[in-house]
Amino acid sequence: MSTPSTPEPAPVWLPGPEADSTRLARFTAFAAERTGRTFNGYQELWQWSVEDLPGFWSAVWDWSGITSDTPYDTVLDDSAGMPGARWFTGARLNYAEHALRAGRDEDVALISVSEDGRVTETDRAALRRDVAALAAWLRAAGVGPGDRVAGYLPHTHHAVIAFLAAASVGAVWSACGQDYATAGAAGRLGQLEPVVLFAADGYRWNGKEYDRRAESARLRAALPSVRHLVRVPNLGLPVTEEENDGGPSVTWAEATAADAEPEFARLPFDAPLWVLYSSGTTGVPKGIVHGHGGVLVEHHKVVGLHHDVRPGDRFFWYTNTNWMMWNLLVSGLLVGAAIVLYDGSPTFPDADRLWRLTEEHRVSALGVSPGYLLASEKAGLSPRRDHDLGALRSIGCTGAPLPAASALWARDHVGENVQLTSVSGGTDVVTGFAGGAPTVPVRPGELSVPLLGVALDSWDEKGRTVRGDVGELVVTRPMPSMPVYFWNDADGSRYRGAYFDRWPGVWRHGDWLTVTDHGGLVLSGRSDSTLNRGGVRLGSADVHAVVEELAAVRESLVIGAELPDGDYWMPLFVVLEPGHELDDALRKEITTALRTQASPRHVPDTVIAVPAVPHTRTGKKLEIPVKRILQGAAPERVVNPEAVDDYAALEYFARYASADARAGA
Repeated sequence: MSTPSTPEPAPVWLPGPEADSTRLARFTAFAAERTGRTFNGYQELWQWSVEDLPGFWSAVWDWSGITSDTPYDTVLDDSAGMPGARWFTGARLNYAEHALRAGRDEDVALISVSEDGRVTETDRAALRRDVAALAAWLRAAGVGPGDRVAGYLPHTHHAVIAFLAAASVGAVWSACGQDYATAGAAGRLGQLEPVVLFAADGYRWNGKEYDRRAESARLRAALPSVRHLVRVPNLGLPVTEEENDGGPSVTWAEATAADAEPEFARLPFDAPLWVLYSSGTTGVPKGIVHGHGGVLVEHHKVVGLHHDVRPGDRFFWYTNTNWMMWNLLVSGLLVGAAIVLYDGSPTFPDADRLWRLTEEHRVSALGVSPGYLLASEKAGLSPRRDHDLGALRSIGCTGAPLPAASALWARDHVGENVQLTSVSGGTDVVTGFAGGAPTVPVRPGELSVPLLGVALDSWDEKGRTVRGDVGELVVTRPMPSMPVYFWNDADGSRYRGAYFDRWPGVWRHGDWLTVTDHGGLVLSGRSDSTLNRGGVRLGSADVHAVVEELAAVRESLVIGAELPDGDYWMPLFVVLEPGHELDDALRKEITTALRTQASPRHVPDTVIAVPAVPHTRTGKKLEIPVKRILQGAAPERVVNPEAVDDYAALEYFARYASADARAGA
């Protein structure tokens, strides 16, 4: 972890003269004129944004051109504290209306790319037409405000159109990717009792087609509330008898055939827009409800100001329908950008795939994971050499802490004029807490700034602000996109318990955060998976960042487990690249790298090779379930199999749970 003695790293990116033309710079001037204040740099703008929440968020509202049927009464009523703050009371609006109104008819809105190379482009006029037609079909099917509409869909244009149509009529949207089997999908979508289900015939991944017609039929049977099924022809497969046996169904073409004008239900600011889900690794996933208005103002801020996505841009974030980044990507439509939807593996047929797509579609703002940057580096790629990336201004990176070495690689091999921004946030708020700004330098290994309107802090165990050392990431004032509520949580106890149990009225997110002496932000992993060597807390991310830079290591997982006999065991599990084996020489290389690049305390008790590291469906390593397995729990008791990308991978860890296995490792 960073310490106060760590020197300030030299920037890998500096804003140039073009920073004055960014949307953030223009918003800063707008806010200065509006308030009569002078903002000397981002820090002063951020300070105002968290001290005067009503002033800041009303400025975002006006700057973004958000409209309401009725004027709002109060920007923020936080008399109830957190949770319970109410925003823009009295306003009535619709997210979909704002997403569809931007741009000219001929402007491209959606660029949907299949893994096999097929591209479907949808312009703004066609998008409005398709959404209006599908919304008319939903209304004819009896769907209205508050009803739930579900998608069992891959990451294609169909999912975006279905979501916007559902939002248009005031229905609540929720989606699940088709890599989930029936039990996993029903465990999420079934909570909502949806009345309409959109289901595709299948998807592609790593060069293979996966037929999901039978799974879709089983899912419908598991959702007795579904009155209508809409069949989406992603692979072009014929309808099966099993699909027809479940009740009324229509094809996508039939559901979008009407000649209709756009029509939007105007709803209260906090009316439910969609339901996202917690990872569900230890039980039934929590349904996290976000409102139309909260998402609208927050995404105008984060997409338009922090990521500087502009009208006419091409906005591409590698994601899937399971992950909140899908929802953020769709909000590129709010600012008039075209969004690029890629459904497939990021490394098929090779690690260069996303860079090729960035060139082919003239992407302006790209989003990837730290793992993809590392895979690009290990594959020997140099995107600036091999591709025309002239349209690319920025790269956002999230899903895990971004190692400093990856930022240096991106500078050298993507371009020193391309801003690489590490972002940290969560499904819980469907946005970021910290990230970058197009007017602020980027330093390797750090997030540049707390985001505007986010009263971010780092607290010690007694609730005191800490600087230069690790603390708990907290948010001390409300954000518009905090959950409206959790689904099936009538008294709010699950919601309060998730974030406010440690410090009532203060959001505790569960991440370790260091605010450095020079104002940089360093994330060090989840606070509930902290390593503890002799009373010194260490971040697992610091170990992973060093080890995964080694040529022989594909992925790693370090665990600190307190054992019943009072012992503390810190093994490091590694997945090796093909052609390598874990011999004494490699073990020495790993431990030497950790000792010299991190500290002696980061050196594990043992290094163990495993075939795979298990993750959540959105790619986060399952540190806590593996820790509990090492402490003696059975895998099936600590994790929901449907929440894991490779449940069999957990079985490799069970053998190390006993003292004998540790001694023999």
